Amino acid sequence: MSIEIAAVVLLAAAFHATWNALIKIRGDRVVVMMLVTLAGSVFSLLVAPFVEAPAPESWGFLAATILLHTAYHFFLPIAYNHGDLGQVYPIARGSAPLLVAIGALVFVGESLTPLGLLGTLCLACGVMALAFERERGLWRTPKPVIYALLTGVLIASYTVVDGMGARQAGSAIGFAVWLTIGDGLLTFLIVYIWKGRHALAVARRNMGAGVLGGVLQAGGYWIIVWALAVAPMAMVSGLRETSVLFVALISTFVLKEGFGVWRFVSASLIALGLVATKAAK
Repeated sequence: MSIEIAAVVLLAAAFHATWNALIKIRGDRVVVMMLVTLAGSVFSLLVAPFVEAPAPESWGFLAATILLHTAYHFFLPIAYNHGDLGQVYPIARGSAPLLVAIGALVFVGESLTPLGLLGTLCLACGVMALAFERERGLWRTPKPVIYALLTGVLIASYTVVDGMGARQAGSAIGFAVWLTIGDGLLTFLIVYIWKGRHALAVARRNMGAGVLGGVLQAGGYWIIVWALAVAPMAMVSGLRETSVLFVALISTFVLKEGFGVWRFVSASLIALGLVATKAAK
């Protein structure tokens, strides 16, 4: 991977960390998530005429993953309602591949390579360290940990369905574009029915943050899609997960969440585990 491509992938990782931080710091987080995903849908609608539509064989997977992504759009901001960015984000991102690795081992008998085993152990140690913190861990404040873990389950689930659907779609990019359109519109519809005029009032106050978040979300996603096409996929995927470390920096220096040395160690273990598990594939 060239230095230029690596730099762009790191930029995409920073984008992902930043739009998550925007959701954390702005008013009603569910409404801001709605704005972010709706902006992503508008962007995707502009792109849709220029990509191949997904084949009918993939429509069942498309419907399933739209539902999973929409659920993720609610669980993540609710987790941020109860916990710190520096705790929720690494647990959610780290638990997803950990659960996939464990599930593959238990239910499919898929053995891990030495590098994959190392990555899984790093993920387990990092996630458990954050989940069982003395001050804000599972026994003292269980809600943020539980919601973060459920978010991780959704990430793992839609990752599997996305992969299966993209293989049936004929065009992986077309599948992704229609997915982004569908989950953004469904998220908007649910939030509007749920919160009504309150959602519109909050949306007006946070329009700038929502649009910026949507641009960062969509822009970061398209950067990764491009990088996957021109560089080794394992290296791109692993480098993308450095977003955990960007979140550690934002949590410490921007949000002043009191990240501390131990959280840096935990976040670093999760980042290392993510890179190792991706590189082992």
